[in-house]
Amino acid sequence: MTFKSVCLTSVLALTAGQALAETNFNRISSFATPRNNADTAAESAAEIIAASDDGLTLVYTDSPLGAIGMIDITDPAKPQPKGTVDMDAEPTSVTVIGNTAFVAVNTSQSYTAPSGKLVSVDLADGTVTGSCDLGGQPDSAAHTDAGDLVAVAIENERDEDLGDGRVGQMPAGYMVTIAVADEALDCDSLVQIDLTGLTEIAPEDPEPEFVDINGLGEIAVTLQENNAIVVLNADGSVLSQFSAGAVDLNGIDATDERAALIFTESQPGRLREPDGLQWIDDDHFMLANEGDMDGGSRSITVFHKDGTLVWESGAGFETPIIQAGHYPDRRSDAKGVEPEGMEIATFGDVTYAFILSERASTVSVYDVSDPANPVFTQLLPSGISPEGAIAIPSRGLLATANEVDLGEDGGVRAHVMLYELQNAPAAYPQLTSAGAEELIGWGAISGMVAADDGMIYAVNDSFYGYQPRIFTIDPAQQPARIIAATEITRAGRPAQKLDLEGITTDGEGGFWVASEGRSDRLTPHAIYRLNSAGEITQEIAIPPALAAVEKRFGFEGITQVGNTLWLAVQREWGDDAKGFVKLVAYNIETEKWGAVLYPLDPVDTGWIGLSEIVAHGDHVYLVERDNQIGDAAKIKQITRVALSEMQPAPLDGELKVVTKEVVRDLIPDLAANAGYVVDKVEGLAIAADGTVFVSTDNDGVDDSSGETFFWTVGKF
Repeated sequence: MTFKSVCLTSVLALTAGQALAETNFNRISSFATPRNNADTAAESAAEIIAASDDGLTLVYTDSPLGAIGMIDITDPAKPQPKGTVDMDAEPTSVTVIGNTAFVAVNTSQSYTAPSGKLVSVDLADGTVTGSCDLGGQPDSAAHTDAGDLVAVAIENERDEDLGDGRVGQMPAGYMVTIAVADEALDCDSLVQIDLTGLTEIAPEDPEPEFVDINGLGEIAVTLQENNAIVVLNADGSVLSQFSAGAVDLNGIDATDERAALIFTESQPGRLREPDGLQWIDDDHFMLANEGDMDGGSRSITVFHKDGTLVWESGAGFETPIIQAGHYPDRRSDAKGVEPEGMEIATFGDVTYAFILSERASTVSVYDVSDPANPVFTQLLPSGISPEGAIAIPSRGLLATANEVDLGEDGGVRAHVMLYELQNAPAAYPQLTSAGAEELIGWGAISGMVAADDGMIYAVNDSFYGYQPRIFTIDPAQQPARIIAATEITRAGRPAQKLDLEGITTDGEGGFWVASEGRSDRLTPHAIYRLNSAGEITQEIAIPPALAAVEKRFGFEGITQVGNTLWLAVQREWGDDAKGFVKLVAYNIETEKWGAVLYPLDPVDTGWIGLSEIVAHGDHVYLVERDNQIGDAAKIKQITRVALSEMQPAPLDGELKVVTKEVVRDLIPDLAANAGYVVDKVEGLAIAADGTVFVSTDNDGVDDSSGETFFWTVGKF
């Protein structure tokens, strides 16, 4: 598939869905796993997830807690905690038959003495109803459609600190099957299935990873480190075994140190090394090629169970993720977006594959009704690092389990997220570069400005320090489209030492941009003038009176009123009283500096500051926000100050305190996305007709879900 055909495929899928108002999956709620815990501050996670047969209860493994968590989704828009069940060790997987969860639990004392058990739990009351010794360290588990058998992959994983982290470490892994009758385990029926001697890489150490069972009772399992798949008959005999092969990747970003998104590199012969596997039908299964030791093809693949390659996405799997701003640049040299887990299920007459990207924090949805021709349909936002998914077709639902918990660092907690198949347009992405003439990667959107041509222009911040850009956004399209990216240059090369946080037009076809400085990284607080081609034509350093009191948290927006540039300083500098920040003025003609003081709302937790400033009509409008996330977020708002009050005093004099008016609380807007309230509202643009556009900064998908929200709040 050529690069242009990949882009065209994704944009056609996107626009077709809107034009035909076809059904789409949309997120309807999220559940923070600490809600289930007695100690809400304790580290928690949601990893592998399953559902009761009636679709009313979700159950997920929580490795940090050594427990499984349960969620009541009788009302999926308002999930409720149902508590946890202690597993006395590390749960690795869960599968559900009827109303009983079968939990694979790792009880290993060491890599050389692995052990584990399969535990059955009644989801009605959390009672442990049975336990079978597995003899080794389990990874994934699956059950037959009839509910009469559970298969468990006994990985006996290697110690990555020994032998250069290579496979070939004993004891070897294997498969286990255990019969189930009336949701009860029959431990005496346990069969151990030998998988050694079947592969070329390390035949003595198969390390089975992910298992799934088709309607015929045939068991397919990935041997990730061996880059192989084994298909077993229901009796445990080998039906087929074959290499997962390799992919020639072209048009990818394979370098992470440049802090730039450049999709011109190649990786020939990249081993697939699949992790997740799911049957599409009784003859075909799909792989998520995460990679481990030597590979990771960033792709998804369909094989026939006899080993015939049926379909391969190649680098095209990453394309919609890139276009939605979710590409994790810091993983460019280490498996890219990292497709890992998946779920395949039929809703009505359409069979969907839901592919989880661990590093991009997305769910890629494909129509796989024809296994030889999967069609990308949409991209869903997820929490940070989705690990597991479960579909509930009877209720039109999908749930994802997202494992990263950043609570210790004041960040977002681990979440389970719920989606519903709706007769409605796709709610996400809200900003995309799909349809552009070239593949445009983007992220960390910061300042914005609306121009007379109807476009919105936005800049990225220092996360992409080797690729500062101005993005041209067409807000008239749905979703809004990035149609071009202009490189910001100095002497013909990408400009360095910039942290762009604000942009405004200069009235002559160019722009003024504000850069937030950081002295410890030799990045100056400064104003730059750019021509229409993005070349820096003028650099304006801050005056000594500001430099003497400067702090890291500097300019976070810029706007022009007549001959004056106004800049919002994010937080208090050295000479500011607590709770007051400067709005700095620079007169383009006289080159004089001045300022007024802006009063911040008080906060009990974290800090509060400014993120943007925009002049419109008789006021300047500002974004004021705290640095909190999720339920802890209290202040994300648009305020305004009358221009008549914006009378700057000399920087070394007494500064006037302006009066602010809150005109929009943004927390309900952010909560309406049915995830958690994100931290960084950074962009504000007001069109000539008063239409107000707001955007969020996704931190370059670094300790972030990567979600960028771009929306309008009406007119001011």
